[in-house]
Amino acid sequence: MTKTFQLAPLAAALALTGMSANAQADDADIEARLAALEARVIAAERRAEAAEARLEEQAPDEGYEARLSALEDQASSDDDFSFSAYARSGLLLGDEGKSLPGGPYVTPAGTVGGAVGRLGNEPDTYVHARLSHQHTYASGAKQRFQVSFADSVETSNDWTANESDLNVRQVFVELSDLPSLEGGAFEDATLWAGKRLDRDNFDIHWLDSDVVKLAGLGAGVYDVQLGDAWKANFSLYGRSFDDFRLDPEDTGLSDDTDSLILTANNYVGNWQLMLNAISAADNDQRLTDGAGTAADSGLHAMLAYKGDSFFGLADGGFRAALLHGQGLGAEVKQIGANGELLDDAQATRLAIQGTTYLTPDWRIAPALLAEVSEDRFVEGDDYRWASLNARIANELTENFEMQYEASYQAMDLDPQGYKGRRAAKGNFAKFTIAPTFKPQVGGFWQRPELRAFASYISWDDELNDFAADDAFGQEGYTGGQWSFGVQAETWF
Repeated sequence: MTKTFQLAPLAAALALTGMSANAQADDADIEARLAALEARVIAAERRAEAAEARLEEQAPDEGYEARLSALEDQASSDDDFSFSAYARSGLLLGDEGKSLPGGPYVTPAGTVGGAVGRLGNEPDTYVHARLSHQHTYASGAKQRFQVSFADSVETSNDWTANESDLNVRQVFVELSDLPSLEGGAFEDATLWAGKRLDRDNFDIHWLDSDVVKLAGLGAGVYDVQLGDAWKANFSLYGRSFDDFRLDPEDTGLSDDTDSLILTANNYVGNWQLMLNAISAADNDQRLTDGAGTAADSGLHAMLAYKGDSFFGLADGGFRAALLHGQGLGAEVKQIGANGELLDDAQATRLAIQGTTYLTPDWRIAPALLAEVSEDRFVEGDDYRWASLNARIANELTENFEMQYEASYQAMDLDPQGYKGRRAAKGNFAKFTIAPTFKPQVGGFWQRPELRAFASYISWDDELNDFAADDAFGQEGYTGGQWSFGVQAETWF
């Protein structure tokens, strides 16, 4: 039989598909890409031949048109695999050659989300790896499956199984371009279900802090077209609160509950309005650490703006967000994740960040993160903190730059005895110098980076009395000292 299947269009389609695997990935080596493309074309030809052979064997009397249609369906189906990851790993040492506590949440304000600059301040190894498979059907419908794994350890040893926090972080399926949804508000929508980090979470990288984080098990729909410039996402997420006690004389764990989060995330031009309603049945029966009733519901809202310039002053970009929550919504960053919040709890947070070039060789990324909250865990508690951070880089060659980071945090914390903590008021400051090698300089988002660093950290003595179990005030970590280290950071 004479073959009518043509591989040239398939080769072109495969080339376009293979070259779109990951928008954030660095360009792959051209030889490797050509070899991969060759292999995919050969595999497609083999699939077509196998399909034709099966048709000849199973239905030899079928007409020519039916057999050709089956071959075209086989040829038009497409599978695409991708791998992406974020990782960092390094060594953080004090001036006595011993490892030091660190991390963006090392300060007393870190207990309520107050992050400080991360450059030269990270003692951990962290990796989040994502595997994705996408299949395009002959109808044009697409499905995407993703599974991701994350692990974090602070030991310097090579074998870390005993300290590992290995976690399956995401397992979900998406459906898009469904022909049956054409012609309406859902025409360009993506349906999903499973365990995932919401697609539209965003963060302040320099502080290693999400501005907003929606995650858990559930389902939803992205990109519903509600108007000419109005798109919306809708989802229902579930989370499990830790077991909690109902009886003050019971030292064991007595009950648990689930937190349900209903979300409407609206986008109009550069603006974003996110609304969340949270419910956790029977959580109000939880035994609290002081006066007040635990919340069994809450509200959360975020108004954000994504700018196309550096605050209208120069080329670059910025993002600003104002968040407010009450009850279970008073954990404004990680929505619906904290069951210990009181019914009267409320919190307001402001997040601002931007990036720009000051000169052709100097760039800067300032960030501000601040929050006020009250009646959070104990009636009358009050937490106020603000972090100001600036990452600066001087590009000296095409592969080397000097990076600098200045970070300052002011805090006034009154936990009213929650978890044995005491009131503390004071300031934290850090300055870091980091010679950095990378494959190519140019902008803050080029990775990987290999850094050496030296940091000077200082804080007010009063902060040492905040808690007996935190790092501050421990032997060898009292402030006014240098730390040194090396680190690798990458994403793709």
